[in-house]
Amino acid sequence: MMDIKHQSQIDFFKSYVNNTQKLVIVPHNNPDGDALGSSLGLCNTLKNMGKEAVVISPNEFPDFLNWMHGVNDVLIYDKNVKKAQQLISEAGLVIFLDFNALSRIKCMEAFFKEDTTPRIMIDHHPYPENETAAVQISVPEASSTCELLFQVLIESGFETSITKEAAECIYAGIMTDTGSLNYNSSRPDTYLIVAKLLGMGIDKEHIHHMIFHNNSFDRMRLLGYALGTKMERLPKQKAAFIALGQDELKRFNFKPGDTEGFVNQALWIEGVQVSAMFTEKNNLVKASFRSRNGFPANRFSETYFNGGGHFNAAGGESKLSLSDTIERFKTTLKEFCDEHGF
Repeated sequence: MMDIKHQSQIDFFKSYVNNTQKLVIVPHNNPDGDALGSSLGLCNTLKNMGKEAVVISPNEFPDFLNWMHGVNDVLIYDKNVKKAQQLISEAGLVIFLDFNALSRIKCMEAFFKEDTTPRIMIDHHPYPENETAAVQISVPEASSTCELLFQVLIESGFETSITKEAAECIYAGIMTDTGSLNYNSSRPDTYLIVAKLLGMGIDKEHIHHMIFHNNSFDRMRLLGYALGTKMERLPKQKAAFIALGQDELKRFNFKPGDTEGFVNQALWIEGVQVSAMFTEKNNLVKASFRSRNGFPANRFSETYFNGGGHFNAAGGESKLSLSDTIERFKTTLKEFCDEHGF
């Protein structure tokens, strides 16, 4: 198993969980498979221990995650602000999962800047901000927060409380954050944990079907349109990108999560080492970056798109128009590649 090097933090986590009856779990805004998987994996485990635990998500999550056990009990903060704040005020502990900066929880940020409930952060993104939580279990080497959470539960002595349903949520997070173990998954520890989860009786085929093979007709048409009409190559920079405007998304009845994984598609092209995806939102453009062969996607995103993330998988945003964002990407990518010899 991975050496977490956070024994005192794990001891604190274990002590607080054992001595706290009411706990709140918070994933990041626009929760993905790892955020919701770790949240529900932990929530199911805590409930099996006899705790009162609730997941409070800043906003809605994609439909393809609706199969997870306990998903119907997730409270959506931006739709239930008063109830959510009351639950947090009544809790003895808040656990942040899959983010390490309060800005990542958007509409909940201001509340937590004032709230004094003890909180613990468990996350695998680099460069955690100190004000996020007093106790931070941060391991960027982990493939996913789900992988890290599973190890924290094991090292805390809670393995027997991890139900099959919790294990399925945790497995889903590992699969979504690694693209079915295609990237960010070179450590043997990841596979040892997957083996343990399989030993708990999870239905691997069902999980993969629900996540990867359960697309709506509109989503598949959107993917075809994105690849066939919207993908562009930048041969000199060994890059390709897709940009989708709001009108285009509406044309295909877009729902949150419908573009999940689109950014990975260009990396399947021979010679492409950088892939980008730009999606127009109400007041900004969301950017996603993927890379291989040594290109630091996180550094590029941090430098030019107010973002960050992992070496080969990062995100960011732009307050420019979609067309201006694309031009900025082309210009800055050339500058970055020329400067660093890519």
